[in-house]
Amino acid sequence: MDFFPPLFASDSDLAALHRQAAELAFFYNSKVKAKGGNDWVSPGRLHATAVLHQLYQSVLSHHLSDNEPDYFTRLTNLISKNHAAQEVLAFFMKEFPSPLLVEQNLPLDFFYEESMRGYFIHQVMAENPALIKAAKPFLAPEGLSFPQAAQALTAMLGGHGSNQVNGSADTDIFSFLTRPAKLYPDSLLDQISYILEHWGDLIPQNLRTMLLRAVDFVQEEEKPHFAPVGAGGKQPMLVPDYSLFNSEYEAFTADRNWMPNVVMIAKSTLVWLDQLTKEYNRPIHTLDKIPDEELAKLSSRGFTALWLIGLWERSAASKKIKNYCGNPDAEASAYSLKNYEIASTLGGWAALDDLRQRAGRYNIRLASDMVPNHTGIDGDWVINHSEYFIRQSYPPFPSYTYDGPNLSDDPRVEIKVEDHYYDQSDAAVTFRRRDLQTGETSYIFHGNDGTSMPWNDTAQLDFLNPATREAVYQQIKHVAHNFPIIRFDAAMTLAKKHIQRLWYPSPGHGGDIAGRSQYGLDEGEFNRLIPQEFWREVVDRISEELPDTLLLAEAFWMMEGYFVRTLGMHRVYNSAFMNMLKNQENQKYRDTIKNTISFDAEILKRFVNFMNNPDEETAIAQFGDGDKYFGICTLLATMPGLPMFGHGQVEGYREKYGMEYRRSYWDERPNQYLVEQHEKRIFPLLKKRYLFSGVDYFEIFDLWRDGSVEESAYCYVNGTERERALVFYNNQYEAVEGWIKSSAPKTEGSGNEKHSRTFSLAEALALTLGGRRYVIWDSFEEGLTYMRPSLRVYDEGMYVHLRGFETKVLLNIRETEDTDGTYGQLYEQIGDSGIANLETEILALRLRPVYKAMENLASPSFFKEIRALLGGEATKKSERKILFTLAEAYAHLSAAVETLHPAARTSLPT
Repeated sequence: MDFFPPLFASDSDLAALHRQAAELAFFYNSKVKAKGGNDWVSPGRLHATAVLHQLYQSVLSHHLSDNEPDYFTRLTNLISKNHAAQEVLAFFMKEFPSPLLVEQNLPLDFFYEESMRGYFIHQVMAENPALIKAAKPFLAPEGLSFPQAAQALTAMLGGHGSNQVNGSADTDIFSFLTRPAKLYPDSLLDQISYILEHWGDLIPQNLRTMLLRAVDFVQEEEKPHFAPVGAGGKQPMLVPDYSLFNSEYEAFTADRNWMPNVVMIAKSTLVWLDQLTKEYNRPIHTLDKIPDEELAKLSSRGFTALWLIGLWERSAASKKIKNYCGNPDAEASAYSLKNYEIASTLGGWAALDDLRQRAGRYNIRLASDMVPNHTGIDGDWVINHSEYFIRQSYPPFPSYTYDGPNLSDDPRVEIKVEDHYYDQSDAAVTFRRRDLQTGETSYIFHGNDGTSMPWNDTAQLDFLNPATREAVYQQIKHVAHNFPIIRFDAAMTLAKKHIQRLWYPSPGHGGDIAGRSQYGLDEGEFNRLIPQEFWREVVDRISEELPDTLLLAEAFWMMEGYFVRTLGMHRVYNSAFMNMLKNQENQKYRDTIKNTISFDAEILKRFVNFMNNPDEETAIAQFGDGDKYFGICTLLATMPGLPMFGHGQVEGYREKYGMEYRRSYWDERPNQYLVEQHEKRIFPLLKKRYLFSGVDYFEIFDLWRDGSVEESAYCYVNGTERERALVFYNNQYEAVEGWIKSSAPKTEGSGNEKHSRTFSLAEALALTLGGRRYVIWDSFEEGLTYMRPSLRVYDEGMYVHLRGFETKVLLNIRETEDTDGTYGQLYEQIGDSGIANLETEILALRLRPVYKAMENLASPSFFKEIRALLGGEATKKSERKILFTLAEAYAHLSAAVETLHPAARTSLPT
């Protein structure tokens, strides 16, 4: 194979080595492919081989300089007396010529010494199975056979030296250099890890960095960046460990008065308009045509915020890509944007203004997405401000080709995605932008979060560029001027640690996005270029300029607490709610709640809880439509934070709407049973969010039975200073029962005044310690009222039995003092059973003296005499008897009224 450019020179820098390895691998692999073979070489491992070659040379030079400067002189003299050894060296010089060595015109003795050194390094590499596997065509090509004396000469290399190397157990430099391969013969990465740990000062800093980058390049290459539909899998959900954030400062952003009780529903705008068109049997294609009836319905159900997905002007190129890839009905993705103007197809700004005003009449605020991480591949900034993006002047990989259609509608700029996207055989990390006026060509990276493959219709913004950061902030401010609630898409990608991890990885920490390790920065340089968290700056500036804006972050990767506590977002996604409850990982989710309130309960208040979102399967697909669904939906309605309902969740729609959908494809009608059950079991709770949204009075309890905790049981108190509620839910098929008494530890206070404490159930319900007091509550599900002696709750807690997936919500919890013994009498009658109207029963008991005083008036003989009187048949004697009976009853009644409880007395007619 002929490849003429010089390769892997000792003075090559990181970028040159990497590019040479990529070009050589591409050249070789193209030859193999042309012959129908498949024994490819890996550019990443070829690069690692080149770095190790430089390292071996460096360590060898260091050793010779310090210990055996005449090592190769002596070895060459020895070989000059051995004809067979000379044949081996001559064979090596012929098969592995060094043009650079020839160019130096060295004296013959020096030439042989340097050639002997080359053979020495070659044999070090030949003794390494992992290196041979990585670079076999270049180190040990098929058909290459050294003379028979080669083995003896190699043995001589290992036995000729006599000095230990760097304090190791190896007695010669050859053994030292080959030790990593003997320990880890099948893994270059393990060998490099060993070298970094054990070779210490023998490794110059530049080579240490190159070794770490070699690891990064291999990891970049071996991470799957293209997965066919249905491949891959979800990562297991983890319980948050807040000890990782002990060193982070606390800087929550205070809510405005309307924010705590927001209840949001999402609508995929184009799909919703299509559904409304069918439902109302008239064209509803723009925002101003959304019927008032729909807004009234949402408001009556308890929703106070409407998140409209896909409002902005979308990328025309995104739509073309989807059409070219076989979906002629696709719209552009809602997250591949041209700009932040309301789409003309939706009626533009005038239609939005109309909808906003009408929604406001129903106390509904509009919410919008803002996509800060990237733009559409043909977004206005790609056309006019390509300097805002992460780009380079050449393709990251030689195999990339850009011969497909021009996706740009702007005559000044040509935009092409890499060809292999169209047949789904690869997922390139860059697209090509060519300025047709100047000829300038750049390769801009696609948006990417490092989890699967690049988003091929997007362009990645460069947040190390201060001009980019300011431009994005101005876009955010523009959105905030028009929407009181902003959802930031993929917000976690713009935390500093992830900007660096994905796009500028420090040495040894690359591999998430192919082609980026060569641009890595150490932590000091990175922090110099972006000294402050972008999101902290956004929050502070919006709080100053547009303080009535609720900022909501879609953030995962165990950063939820950091986003609200340190970065100051008002709300953050809590995906653990959906995933853990769906999978009935009850201990994990209860631990999530406990860990959160033990660290800082204010975080729990700022969670956005949901049962599905646009990226997930529908709620009915994940939770069904039975008691499990309604049990978890009850948690959604009654846990602290912001409840978010998905498009079609209430109606029981099963179709998952892609971000490119312009309509629903399934012919679905609302599940009336499901809607009615929401009306009965969920919406009344949404209207009581003032009880559940905060954390000041939130306490969660373990349900204990026979000395162990029933982890499937969710038992918690919440409310306000004046009103409390108690919620029970069993998230499993099997029934549970037991007692709740003491709450989980909860941290209160702020700063240095924080302290942890637990509450008894009686304290959590604000009960008074003492006799003659009763706690009373209304059962939300049954419509019955229950009572218990407060002292019993203090002493015992509360017993509960829950069937599988059963929910119990206790509302209007109040305490009364039994000043006249009436409550005690009633409790003796009903015990722990419920009654339809407690106040009526109490009043009846208190009016018993009145009933007693009027007993004679209800006797048959009295009524007989009254009938006679009314019929004119009464005698004087019977008339006197009637008057006497009435007078006696009046006297008894007057005496009874004097002893009545004031509440009973006021109930009597005057």
